[in-house]
Amino acid sequence: MTEQTAGEPTAPTDPSAGAQADEGTARLERAVRAAEQALIEFEIAVETFRVEVENFSRLHHQKLGPMYTRLDELDALIAEARAAGTGDPEDLRKAREARSLVMPMPGVEELFHDWLGPDGPEDDATAMLNDRSVRPPERVRPTEEARRLYRDLVRQAHPDLAQDEAERARRDGFLAKVNAAYARGDEGLLAELAAQWADGPEPDAVGPTPSEELYARLEWLARRKELLSVVARELEDSAIGSMLRMAPDDPDRLLEEIAEQLLAQVAERESELDGLTAAG
Repeated sequence: MTEQTAGEPTAPTDPSAGAQADEGTARLERAVRAAEQALIEFEIAVETFRVEVENFSRLHHQKLGPMYTRLDELDALIAEARAAGTGDPEDLRKAREARSLVMPMPGVEELFHDWLGPDGPEDDATAMLNDRSVRPPERVRPTEEARRLYRDLVRQAHPDLAQDEAERARRDGFLAKVNAAYARGDEGLLAELAAQWADGPEPDAVGPTPSEELYARLEWLARRKELLSVVARELEDSAIGSMLRMAPDDPDRLLEEIAEQLLAQVAERESELDGLTAAG
């Protein structure tokens, strides 16, 4: 292979290669913008349906909730009347179950949350229940080395030593970690932070190319679309969502029809209860 002599013209670059790259980036940008607009419209549709489900659920509870409660009460009264008449253990069990649906009692865990440990009430819970003072949190006593590390780090990394806002923000974040470690008396973590500070800030990483950024954006949009699709399916498959899909144009009429059915069921239960109590 011969060396190129001075003054010899270099091989011309292919101008079409740069044009093709620019056109590819432009197509990618158009695809990203189209995906963004489609995602926005999809988000609007999902949020609109979510609000409709929420509002319909509220109306359903307000208008039909008392009827469901009345039906549960009637079921319990009927079961209790039948059990009183037969004395059968199975009827008594059914009566207890029906009554538990009307007046559900919260569990012990729900009442006391994290007051109960494996060996019974925690010390703080027992103290509060017996009007005794709750023990104060244990006091952290940092070692001499932890105090030294803390003082040195504060002196070195204080935000007032920053030359610009970016550096001040970096120092603020670093000192927040230092303060948290010192509050716990964590000498080991303070030593690690001292080593980090001695190493200095991480060098700025080489940023992605425009094409890489566009591809990353497309991937994020696709993942966001998948998550929204899951939310949409859950809304559609919910009890209220299914009811809304049965009457998307007139959900109020659907509520009226359900109310009519519940009223008929209430009348049937009341008639059955009257028959049982009369027989008794």
